Amino acid sequence: MRVAIYRRAFPGAVLAVTHRGALVALQGFGRFTYDPASPTVEADTVFDLASVTKVVATTAMAMILYERGVLHLDSPASDMLPEFATFGPPSQLAQRQTVTVRMLPAHSSGLPAYVPLFEAARTRDELIRDACATPLVAAPGSEAIYSDIGFILLGEMLERLAGEPLDAFVRKEVFAPLGMWRTSFTPPPETRLVIPPTADDRAFRRRVIQGEVNDDNAYVMGGVSGHAGLFAPAIDVARFAECMLRGGAPILQPGTVELFTRREDSPPGTSRALGWDTPSQPSSSGRHFSRRSFGHLGYTGTSLWIDPDRQLSVTLLTNRTWPDCASQAIKQVRPLVHDAIIEAL
Repeated sequence: MRVAIYRRAFPGAVLAVTHRGALVALQGFGRFTYDPASPTVEADTVFDLASVTKVVATTAMAMILYERGVLHLDSPASDMLPEFATFGPPSQLAQRQTVTVRMLPAHSSGLPAYVPLFEAARTRDELIRDACATPLVAAPGSEAIYSDIGFILLGEMLERLAGEPLDAFVRKEVFAPLGMWRTSFTPPPETRLVIPPTADDRAFRRRVIQGEVNDDNAYVMGGVSGHAGLFAPAIDVARFAECMLRGGAPILQPGTVELFTRREDSPPGTSRALGWDTPSQPSSSGRHFSRRSFGHLGYTGTSLWIDPDRQLSVTLLTNRTWPDCASQAIKQVRPLVHDAIIEAL
């Protein structure tokens, strides 16, 4: 971790490791920025989780609604989001009606990876409308394409099914029962200066992004979206990981956790589970995580990997995007960190 900071993979980080039900490591490294006068990262420093939001919030909500019989994985997505079929290109109408709910968390809907919807949309409703109208780039079910757009739509669908906003639902049904007291969307303004900045944005917001979501699509949505927006300290993410290692207790049943974390059979060759990813070669989880492991990465330099065979979880939170999102060194750091942890254990 210190070598990674020295080599400017990221200015600061927190690492949390749980093993066999115990917290065995929790430590902060580095500073908020590369300025030697900037604040030191502490063990309890809150980070922008970026796409780790997809599992800790959105997939958790999907699991709960599935368990309650509200979410039906093999129903057409357009049953709950009629706009998805009607707003898209007319030539794709028949294809779009074959997209199932399951295909959104499995990233097999045929939607593209990313579209800068924020460039045209000015409100949450406008961005949801534009996401619904986004053309498919592959036939549904034909290939796995990791898609932020799919998770924006999944988040909207879950809100409609639950009858309440994503942030309110997960605060009540996930974070409170697990004691994740410092996990939230849209941190209060008075706490922003104790959160490491993620970028010096010269293009869109034209300011340092600190204590507000790095992702511009999520920003236009008010900081609450199915694909990004969650902030948390590593210890809270570790609490969520321990819940998964306990088979979902106290918020889920083991069968639900097993279903959502098991690698999908289709499309052929996919590494995706429902919301979660699984180790592929090469993997950010390194060389030693078992085949039954599951995890997720975040654009800002965050990650969570869970190995049920070893009863192990590793939470790594960084702000590798500071100052300009250019550094990709996190790709080399992640597997080295995971290998070192398992070899030490």
